[in-house]
Amino acid sequence: MEIKGFTTRALNIPFAKADPHNSLQMPLYESVAFEFDSAEQIEASFKGEYAAHVYSRSSNPTVEYFEQKLKSLTKSHGVLAVSSGMAAVSNTIMAVANAGENIISGHQLFGHTYALLSQSLPGFGVETRFSDLKKKEKIEKLIDENTRAIYFETVTNPQLEIADIEMLAEIARKHDLLLIADSTLTPPNTFNASKWGVNIEVVSTTKYISGGATAFGGAIIDHGNFNWNENPNFSAYTEKFGDNAFIAKLRKNIYRNTGGSMAPQTARFMINGLDILELRVEKCYRNCLALGAFFQSHPKVKAVEYPGLKCSKKFALAKKYFSGVPGTIMTFDLESKEACFSFMNRLEIIRRATNLNDNKTLVIHPHSTIYAEFSETERSGAGIRDTMLRLSVGIENVEDLITEIERALNW
Repeated sequence: MEIKGFTTRALNIPFAKADPHNSLQMPLYESVAFEFDSAEQIEASFKGEYAAHVYSRSSNPTVEYFEQKLKSLTKSHGVLAVSSGMAAVSNTIMAVANAGENIISGHQLFGHTYALLSQSLPGFGVETRFSDLKKKEKIEKLIDENTRAIYFETVTNPQLEIADIEMLAEIARKHDLLLIADSTLTPPNTFNASKWGVNIEVVSTTKYISGGATAFGGAIIDHGNFNWNENPNFSAYTEKFGDNAFIAKLRKNIYRNTGGSMAPQTARFMINGLDILELRVEKCYRNCLALGAFFQSHPKVKAVEYPGLKCSKKFALAKKYFSGVPGTIMTFDLESKEACFSFMNRLEIIRRATNLNDNKTLVIHPHSTIYAEFSETERSGAGIRDTMLRLSVGIENVEDLITEIERALNW
């Protein structure tokens, strides 16, 4: 029987091996090491001739099931679970670009990703060339023989800009570059990355996938649609591993040697989170629409942005790439920074916190927090205003959220 529904598929992905007790839930394997039947067998495992778990920093049965589950739901070629979203970003870029090489990205990025690209990676000789990712001609002017990838966010945080993914994929194919998407804000039930030419996805599973801020982690998703012979950094792996060269390099080099593995306890949360992902996203999305309508009608709200609103200039792209569900983050502007702080301080059920896609609705002032270490020029260039608040919309009853926000605005 072909299963079409996202949640039905999530609930029916088989284990790699049958559980001896016929458990309906993947058991939590907290073991560090795993025994072999013979010296010859463990030798074969280390040579890659026998598939088995050896040491949980490299692979673990519970983590493996999470990887298999995410691979099935994304219909991808391979998945590697890591310790955080930033580990997913850094491991991926370290795998594809060496010293003296470069990648291309946009100015509007998650603050810590921007810091990684602009502050950390240059120390290792990897350059990021920042461009307006909406301008094809500007991107292509930056490409040379040492360019290895184009990196972008499907929906930027907190600017909520949407990339023209089809255009970026066209450029990447033309120049034999890897197209890497941070799809954290657009979960796999709303975004089919491979359909639009994305080669690699990096995801903070802390957000939607964890099931509501239960644990932090990350995932690297290989869609199997890039010829790794086009990247000279994979020559030692393509000969032996072919289409699996990317995941093989991570497992046998970058990921293994930097130690950013996901804990089995974390993987258990992620497994359960995938089961209810679609339900949570739908509830949060409906709340976003209702809140958007409220904000648009309130005189103290100077601007509101959510690309899922039909009035948004970004709605057409949201409809095209994400079936009209571009995540569940929205922003709104008040008259001043002081007004923003006063509003935040009056809230009771909406929490002042920095995470995204918790079950609880969260609010933050990006200008004074996430971007606090950046200069005013950098903040302005990234579209960060001191009048803007970011709302991560949760699963509460929307009537309560509206009542709370109206009270805080009209104090």
